[in-house]
Amino acid sequence: MIKETSPNLKRTSVPPTPTIRRSGSDTSIASTSTRNVPTISSRISSRHGISEESLTLLSANPPETKLTNLSYNPHKKDERGFPSIVDTETGIEVKRHTDLWFDDGSVICRAENTLFCVHMSQLARHSLVFHDMVMLSHPETSRLDSSMLMPEGKSSVSRRVPVVYLYDSAEDVGNLLTALYDGPSFGSNDEDDFRVVSGILRLSTKYLIDSLRAKSLAHLSQAWPSDLRTWDLREDIARGFESEGREHRYPHPFSVISLAREVIAPTLLPAAFYDLSRHSFSQIFEPNEDDALYRSPPPPPLSAVDTQKLCLGKETSQITITTLIQSMGSGQYIRSAPQHSTHSHFRKNSGGGVCVSAAACRKDFTELVDLATQHYLFDRERGCHDPLYVAEELGQLKSAEFSECKACAKSLEAWAAREREKIWKMIPYWFRLETGGDTSPVSH
Repeated sequence: MIKETSPNLKRTSVPPTPTIRRSGSDTSIASTSTRNVPTISSRISSRHGISEESLTLLSANPPETKLTNLSYNPHKKDERGFPSIVDTETGIEVKRHTDLWFDDGSVICRAENTLFCVHMSQLARHSLVFHDMVMLSHPETSRLDSSMLMPEGKSSVSRRVPVVYLYDSAEDVGNLLTALYDGPSFGSNDEDDFRVVSGILRLSTKYLIDSLRAKSLAHLSQAWPSDLRTWDLREDIARGFESEGREHRYPHPFSVISLAREVIAPTLLPAAFYDLSRHSFSQIFEPNEDDALYRSPPPPPLSAVDTQKLCLGKETSQITITTLIQSMGSGQYIRSAPQHSTHSHFRKNSGGGVCVSAAACRKDFTELVDLATQHYLFDRERGCHDPLYVAEELGQLKSAEFSECKACAKSLEAWAAREREKIWKMIPYWFRLETGGDTSPVSH
């Protein structure tokens, strides 16, 4: 067996390269001399037309494979009536995938104990890694050195099909191959959908399938966006489900952050960290069953570095809410008219940007500051950890539709919109995340 080691596994000596020989009605394995075989990443790196980004992704998570030893068990049939297949080294029975097993397939991919008989041309069309993976055992000679004999229909003729063991989950491989054959079919970005999309993204990154990686990232970016408008659409969807008494559970931010780190997708991180910071520390690290972040089993925890980023960003987020409320009370939104104007002139032009009564509006703003302080800072009611939500709510406190002074109401709304844009742009800096190569924190 030849195995290409990954950074997460210990490097071991390379055993002899397995090859296939036919003995009676069985398929058995014999060993030949070991050859110096270049790794997949080094072979691809020497080729032209591969982008620097793709090479970076490949080196961060190099594909790993080995030649697997399989044989038929003619004394036992599977659910399709074919002879069952066993791992000759362990005796474990492996099963054909119910959908992704094509009798005219030209390569067998094994993931865990599931076999996928698919078409090499379909894999190679999308991924140079898959093309080189089958060639890895003997790059300059036949690709049939690790193979299974497969019958050609009902005839006695057989053909050899190469077998490659993938160090990936069978579920992820199944979802990836389905997307390659049928096109990706994504859902509503809930937890079930995330399990499918994350697997496709992980493997499309690992095997350099650029089109699927781009489509997966675009889909995930609808729930974990890099722009405020899409974030607001995401929140509207969640509130719509809530108003109907239904629950739309986005995946746990821990899982999103872990995936973004693994596949080098930094654009997903700001929204994920911000979403996480909207909960209290007890809800994040010791959630009760009724908390939105509760999962059983719990997701893998954040790394120490990301936990520090979360704490720093969450602290700045809380300071921002206090600053927002104080800013609202500054009275800068009161649109006073020129000194020579009369009160009737104020009213006549209140809809056009002039305050109808500066004193009354100042009093209103003072009362609104007291109300917001009590609600968000003292009572810690809904939104108390969410500055984007707080800014939106503050902008609506003096509604232009019902307020006597429409000028100040509209001015307050415009102020809130500007503050929300500023907040969104600052989120990567709050959490010390990479933003276009600049990782230095910026004070708000």
